[in-house]
Amino acid sequence: MPAQIGVTGLAVMGANLARNLARNGYTVALHNRTTARTDELLAKHGDEGDFVRTETLVELVAALERPRRVLIMVKAGAPVDAVIEELMPLLDEGDIIIDAGNSHFEATRRREEALAEKGLHFVGVGVSGGEEGALLGPSIMPGGSKESYEVLGPMLEKIAAKADDGEPCCAWIGTDGAGHFVKMVHNGIEYADMQLIGEAYDLLRQGAGLEPAEQAKIFAEWNQGTLASFLIEITAEVLGHVDPQTGKPFVDIITDQAGQKGTGRWTVVSGLELGSPLSGIAESVFARGLSSQTAQRAQAQELLAGEEGRPAVSPEFVEDVRQALFASKLVSYAQGMDMLAAASEEYGWDLKLGEIASLWREGCIIRADLLKDITAAYSQPERPENLLFAPAFTEAINDALPAWRRVVTAAVQMGVPVPVFSASLAYYDGLRRKRLPAALTQGLRDFFGAHTYHRIDADPERSFHTLWSEGRSEVEA
Repeated sequence: MPAQIGVTGLAVMGANLARNLARNGYTVALHNRTTARTDELLAKHGDEGDFVRTETLVELVAALERPRRVLIMVKAGAPVDAVIEELMPLLDEGDIIIDAGNSHFEATRRREEALAEKGLHFVGVGVSGGEEGALLGPSIMPGGSKESYEVLGPMLEKIAAKADDGEPCCAWIGTDGAGHFVKMVHNGIEYADMQLIGEAYDLLRQGAGLEPAEQAKIFAEWNQGTLASFLIEITAEVLGHVDPQTGKPFVDIITDQAGQKGTGRWTVVSGLELGSPLSGIAESVFARGLSSQTAQRAQAQELLAGEEGRPAVSPEFVEDVRQALFASKLVSYAQGMDMLAAASEEYGWDLKLGEIASLWREGCIIRADLLKDITAAYSQPERPENLLFAPAFTEAINDALPAWRRVVTAAVQMGVPVPVFSASLAYYDGLRRKRLPAALTQGLRDFFGAHTYHRIDADPERSFHTLWSEGRSEVEA
């Protein structure tokens, strides 16, 4: 019996996706450049379903039913292109190559266009949920042609996580690189979410003197309310863990350098190119970069004055931090959704924001109760121009605003860096202000570069320039 799908690249994520497919009744052909990895998977998990062992890509393709579906799970970049080059001569018109790794969406767009010219479908699939999600049910964000989803979609929906209402956390996102773009933005929100949690932890420790074990209980309590999410849940687990070698809190024996694989940076770069203000997400990426500048940080500790104060925090400080965390988290989602809307227009994807939010309800790293409300907000006939304009969120952020301001003020007084708390608050204030200093910025641009400006008392389509060196009279540009 031919296999219904082939998987090449059997590191942990690829192996777990293959096992997930087999557990759900599909016959899966297996291939890895090193056959020992294939044999290891079969030895440990061969009884979980129907697998076909292959040693070469030629054998893999020969083992598949038509139209052939080949899922690539190798390192992003040149390795993906290398596998595609090897596969192309082996496939026929209508066959599907699936890239389920963290590829950049522009590379996916390029590959989709090139393969379409040869009659092949290329599907960039965003997969979130880590190793456990890949095995038990991830959030899946497929791009590519609508025709390819008709063949591939039922299979992906079957192995995806299921939300509380039974709906699979998988749906066709849009053409070419849309799936990988949405996964990239998911990861950008994830960066901001984790940095915000770190800032909350730092504030509670420095401001309220709460040790990790005490905070573990607080985060566990927070996970029962509006902040309920996978990341808050595992924060409680990490903060409660004790290092078995030293007996110290686990968080105290980890070096304070956060790594990154690139998706956060890609999100920020794309946000700049789209003109979408991702200040919170950007600051979370920069915070990771700063954490890794260990030599400069060591020197700064000796040379740079702090003059930190320790303001007397009220008994309500813990609650203030919770509210500030929730408000800042809302801003991260608002910025991410705003970027998706901008990309949808730029690339002609017709992204459905409510549906995308629904895919993140289970399986993925940013899964949270909040996403149910976000899904509902974007499912209304009149979609909010900005997530913060949805009535439920406008009210929630209004309620949290005094606490949010108190927390950022206390952080500044204590010398505790809260780049995402403060950037999120600045975004909120910038969004609501009647007049911004951008008027002065544009005046300066006109002075040194004749970049022109618009007047508040004229048709917004008309542009003007002041002749700064010629009597400062105004002319229409």
